Amino acid sequence: MATIKRAIVSVTDKTGIVEFCRELVSFGVEIISTGGTAKLLWKNGISVVDISEYTGFPEIMDGRVKTLHPKVHGGILALRDNKSHIEVMEKFEIQPIDMVVVNLYQFEKTIEKEGVSLEEAVENIDIGGPTMLRAAAKNFKYVTVITDPADYELVLQEIRENNGETTLKTRFMLAVKVFELTSKYDKAIVDYLKSVSIS
Repeated sequence: MATIKRAIVSVTDKTGIVEFCRELVSFGVEIISTGGTAKLLWKNGISVVDISEYTGFPEIMDGRVKTLHPKVHGGILALRDNKSHIEVMEKFEIQPIDMVVVNLYQFEKTIEKEGVSLEEAVENIDIGGPTMLRAAAKNFKYVTVITDPADYELVLQEIRENNGETTLKTRFMLAVKVFELTSKYDKAIVDYLKSVSIS
């Protein structure tokens, strides 16, 4: 079963995200969101649970820590057919997160700017985004992960046709795309850092 009841949405590229989330809500999906994404969805009349409200813990350290929380990652990584995982979820009041919609801070665009400092580049290294994406991709048996707006319609079509579920084949394909993305992202970071000299 991969019925989508709860989704976490946090995107830098907001192309199509309002329309996508509006349709998710029409299927009864609860949307958890962060920062600018949450504000955009609220502005467009879409009900959203703020990540801090969901975790019961405030965003801290200038946004460096907001999604790195057991209620987020436990919800993503839990094996739904594992009794001990279910018991832990019940004990700590962790709800399953069935969909992760995330794309990353635009590190490559940051380092293309003329005169960009090392400090600015480092601040644009996404930590929470890749962590959620990799967690969701690892648990593709249960979790639908989307990092490319071009995949919104495919996922919506499957939800329409499968009573709120996506297919394992699609979840696997989307998981592969995540690892392709994060490997390229990490390579861009490595290449940049190797080009910098620190005295």
